[in-house]
Amino acid sequence: MAGIENIKVIVAAHKPYPMPADTLYLPVLAGARQHDEKMYTPDDTGENISKKNPNYCELTALYWAWKNLETDRLGLCHYRRYFMGTGAFSANGKEFRILGAGDAAELLEEYDVILPKKRNYYIETTYSQYAHAHHRTDLDTTRQIILEKCPEYLKDFDRLMEKTEGHKFNMFLMKRRLLDRYCTWLFGILFELEKRLDISHYSANDARVFGFVAERLLDVWLDRNGIGYCELSVVNCESQNWPKKGAAFLGRRLKGRLRGNRR
Repeated sequence: MAGIENIKVIVAAHKPYPMPADTLYLPVLAGARQHDEKMYTPDDTGENISKKNPNYCELTALYWAWKNLETDRLGLCHYRRYFMGTGAFSANGKEFRILGAGDAAELLEEYDVILPKKRNYYIETTYSQYAHAHHRTDLDTTRQIILEKCPEYLKDFDRLMEKTEGHKFNMFLMKRRLLDRYCTWLFGILFELEKRLDISHYSANDARVFGFVAERLLDVWLDRNGIGYCELSVVNCESQNWPKKGAAFLGRRLKGRLRGNRR
């Protein structure tokens, strides 16, 4: 079994928040270039894309870890979202059970990747949900880039865009040899997408486009390469207002249709 000291899950954060004491986790300040107070390990040292954080979200922390951390296993989670496990964690006056280093090491002996359980939109495909929530040109341009630069992925991309479920949140923990391949592929596409998209008119939320697109690309890479994985439930340390989320989801769908999916 790989030593637990060689496994790290970076916790992408942009503000002070309770953090796990387990050695598995390394809190990273995503977009540190924009912060005067460095409350966690900053993502603006060494080779980094910290300045791109408004558009890349937690991916600036991932890029920093990929380029600057030496670990056998590397993963990403969020300050308020973790994989469920047996480790104790307290936040916001509540007790949670999250993945610990020992459990992670054991799972990675059997599986190449740990992922969150798939999220299912039921009445929406991956493509239509994105088009209604953001700008469909983001995915259309991504498809064109895949066609030009790595056409072997195109059938997988098209097939998965028509699925109603997928792994979201940009959360994962994987073996380093796979992470190197995945990040090389992912950021190669995103950097080219950045060159081609005009996001000057996007809202602050839609401008987080490269983080959103990356969520839809993980399954494409996994499926094309036949990567084995296990799924764990996601622990959310903050309460979720499901009626409000549902109403917002339906509202975006109607708005997208009225606007022609915002080409």
